Amino acid sequence: MIASLCGKLSSKSPQEAIINVQGVGYHVFIALSTYFALPNPEDPVTLFVSTHWRNDSIQLFGFSSTEEKSTFTLLTSITGIGPKLALSALSTLSVSDLCMAIESSDVETLASIPGIGKKSASRIILELKEKIGRILLPNTPGTSHASRGPSDFLQEEAASALMNLGYRTPEVRKALSQAIAKIGPAYELEELIRTGLKELAKS
Repeated sequence: MIASLCGKLSSKSPQEAIINVQGVGYHVFIALSTYFALPNPEDPVTLFVSTHWRNDSIQLFGFSSTEEKSTFTLLTSITGIGPKLALSALSTLSVSDLCMAIESSDVETLASIPGIGKKSASRIILELKEKIGRILLPNTPGTSHASRGPSDFLQEEAASALMNLGYRTPEVRKALSQAIAKIGPAYELEELIRTGLKELAKS
């Protein structure tokens, strides 16, 4: 079983990455949180990996931190929550926000994850509330948001990331407009995408 990959980043997208390890390219599915943590292509990279067998194929899911991998493992231990849905959860909420939502029984926040309704959210809380404390969250300050006006570049990057997840252009544009109205003029790319995902989940 592959537990981690150390090599060179060949390519990346919001959904997947190719890691070159001694001439062998490993296709790894990732969440948006991991995508933002990846270096530039051709740079060295290390990902923590969860290996899953599906029919006759092996699928690799990569994470930038052990906390993300642990959260993914706990989520996929729940009946009805597969790897792709677990990645959706990590793309929508940070590990800390996800843990807080579970610990506080916040059904609404969990139900904002695409593919997870209130019934699944309640099941996640029921099954993981006593286990989520196993995840050691890094005690690091939150990302500072420099005061700046809306950036066309950031909006285009966010739109591209959301459309790569399968959403249509009109609904992505609408969701990002709603997200910016909620966030205000000062925002980071990751915050814009996460808020946009929450708005898409409502539609």
